[in-house]
Amino acid sequence: MVLIDGVVKNYDWGSLTAIPELLGRRATGEPVAELWFGAHPSGPAVLRESSTPLDEHIGVDPVAALGAAVADEFGSLPFLLKVLAAGSPLSLQVHPSTAQARAGFEREESLGIDRDGENRCFRDRRHKPELICALSEFSALCGFREPAESLELLATIPTEALDPVRARLAAEPSPEGVRGLLQWLLSQNGESAAALVGPVVAACRRESSLPFAAEREMVAELGRRYRRDPAVVVALLLNLVTLHPGEAIFFGPGSLHAYLRGTGVELMANSDNVVRAGLTAKHVDAVTLLDIVDTTPMTVDVQRPSAVDGVVSYRSPVPEFSLQRFDLNGEIRIEPGPAILLCTWGQAHVEGRASRHPLARGEAVWMSACDGPARLNGAATVFRAGLGCS
Repeated sequence: MVLIDGVVKNYDWGSLTAIPELLGRRATGEPVAELWFGAHPSGPAVLRESSTPLDEHIGVDPVAALGAAVADEFGSLPFLLKVLAAGSPLSLQVHPSTAQARAGFEREESLGIDRDGENRCFRDRRHKPELICALSEFSALCGFREPAESLELLATIPTEALDPVRARLAAEPSPEGVRGLLQWLLSQNGESAAALVGPVVAACRRESSLPFAAEREMVAELGRRYRRDPAVVVALLLNLVTLHPGEAIFFGPGSLHAYLRGTGVELMANSDNVVRAGLTAKHVDAVTLLDIVDTTPMTVDVQRPSAVDGVVSYRSPVPEFSLQRFDLNGEIRIEPGPAILLCTWGQAHVEGRASRHPLARGEAVWMSACDGPARLNGAATVFRAGLGCS
């Protein structure tokens, strides 16, 4: 059981202050988007005492680190824990299923696309389900809403530019109809995209009465940043959700989503596969996205679990990961690893068979399978990332 240091990721959508505050550092004026605690080769955490990357540490003895069953099934740590801090919107995106990831990876390999290249979508063969748990108020676009509700929203935006969108959706309010509408929207570019987005954004700014005021305000903000991006209009077809601290959402393959603003603990399968639809300067692959995206209306399942003996457990129906939150006011027993403990508030101590470590805000501990159970005590909030259902 050892202390690990996370890897900072500086993307332009990151918050200027949230992660520096978590780490007790002074903000530099540079956006800090993510803090990775895991063994992904694009940013493995580092053992504090030895400066050894976590993936290398695990690779020395995978059975001791992961347990025989996990080492045999996955070969490496199957999850990646992050702190995500969005000061502005992330790209509108989907993640693939395992079969889609394997096929996409092999296709891009055959095309000779550099695995680290900007135009790469599939950097590995794994799926990427993910869970986001809010640390602050956190807003996101989450899957397609019911077409009838989207038509109600579109009716509150007085512009003829939306007439083709309303007509297509009213004519075929089915998942295939929505897919066709999405394909049509993402095919707009240049002047045609500007001619659509501009009037829609202007109408959203003018109209502020209820209902759907939050949705119109969101589109006006997106349009200020992306004036020629049809994904701004796609956002009108998606569920807008605001999470309060402690609430969470799980995303499976094909769910079109975008995180808009806020700070959260994010836990996912150990993958970096992303297929983008827009709201970004990064590579967009609309053709591949249309093959992957699920246009079935999504009933947003916001998890609001209650603590049982100081333990909050979040649902994630995958074998790669599970997330728990410990609201400490005393001592609690921690199940054996492989696991990562991350403190987001207060001061704790974690004690195993052979070691004991203080755990301050922003610090994390790696627990190998061979460490056995541990005890956690103090007055703190600590998240545990571990294995999921089998």
